[in-house]
Amino acid sequence: MLRHREFALLWAGQAVSSVGDRLVMVAMPFAVLSVPGAGAAAVGLVLGASALTMALFVLVGGVVADRVPRQLTMLGSDVVRAGAQGVSAWLLLSGAATVWELVVLQAVYGAAEAFFRPAVLGLVPQVVTPGDEQPANAMLALSTNVSMVLGPALAGVLVAVLGAGGALAVDAGTFVVSAVTLTGLRPRPAAPSSATPFFSQLSGGWQEVRTRSWVWSTLLAFSAYHALVLPAVFVLGPKVALELRGGSAAWGVISAGFGVGAVVGSLLALRWRPRRPGLLIGGSLCLASSQAAICASTLPTWAVAGLEALTGVCVALCFTVWETALQERIPAAAQSRVSSFDYLGSLTLMPLGFVLVGPTAGALGTRTTAIGASVVGAVVCVLVAGAKGLRTLPQNGDQGAELSSSPTR
Repeated sequence: MLRHREFALLWAGQAVSSVGDRLVMVAMPFAVLSVPGAGAAAVGLVLGASALTMALFVLVGGVVADRVPRQLTMLGSDVVRAGAQGVSAWLLLSGAATVWELVVLQAVYGAAEAFFRPAVLGLVPQVVTPGDEQPANAMLALSTNVSMVLGPALAGVLVAVLGAGGALAVDAGTFVVSAVTLTGLRPRPAAPSSATPFFSQLSGGWQEVRTRSWVWSTLLAFSAYHALVLPAVFVLGPKVALELRGGSAAWGVISAGFGVGAVVGSLLALRWRPRRPGLLIGGSLCLASSQAAICASTLPTWAVAGLEALTGVCVALCFTVWETALQERIPAAAQSRVSSFDYLGSLTLMPLGFVLVGPTAGALGTRTTAIGASVVGAVVCVLVAGAKGLRTLPQNGDQGAELSSSPTR
């Protein structure tokens, strides 16, 4: 895939940018806590600001990415995010930062990211040979998953050496690199979407979702996974690691196990094209739903890390095959809008899960809550995988029937 100039440019920029994303996950809490008087509540405000604005603007981003060249949409997003992180870094390094300034800057960051994510899915088919969408998606996921393993360690070093402000400055630089690679892209022209008002185009995107049972049923499964399973993993997993496994070092091993598995899954997706992609999507997500129960179990740390590696393989395969299915079966002029509905379910329900999982665990117990989250998530995924629309989705599909009924074609 990297022999193809256009894809190689896109991949290089996103590989560098994904490292920056991992830097922020570690550096931003320390950046907020470095502000005099800031505590855990301030960290929540800053992190929540970007999540909130991304959820608010992601449907807008999907429409814009289908109306204007996706390359320009992504370029504008990179420029805005580089500016937001650069100003944040300058305020922190100068000692002038306040919590509310960081909240506003991260709100701008999140709004800009809402335009970038839907555009990526639609741009990939414009820079690869038809039929190469899955290995392209796998390569992009591979760089993200490698950064998930290496990024936190790099972030720790940068925060220790340069401070949290310096780490954010590096993150701003990664967006500049991404923007430079995007300016060099020469993608094939995309099929233009209809020149209709904004809300008509938004409605057209929803039509693409609801008229395909395999799409809306999978989105339901993803919503359950992000609302139930992941909040239980991220909130209850560290708690169990602290109580039973000796603390953060054990949780780091477990998290690294998942990352290694995700890398392996991306490597598999480079070559393997499942004959029944719908069954793989549903089945993989069902197995991935076991993460909450695994992380809250009393198994030894090495066993939990090994099982998490298996779920990492499942998650990487699931999302790579899913993105490929959308690119192959959704009209090119509507792909970003469909992707935006995909992100919307995750972005809105996952924060709600974070809010509810703690009180639920306090009332029912940590392991009961974790097991319940895994069971409910797995049941939803089994039902989705058993639905005819997803179960019978073939490798290449009868795309003609789907596209001819599309209201935006």
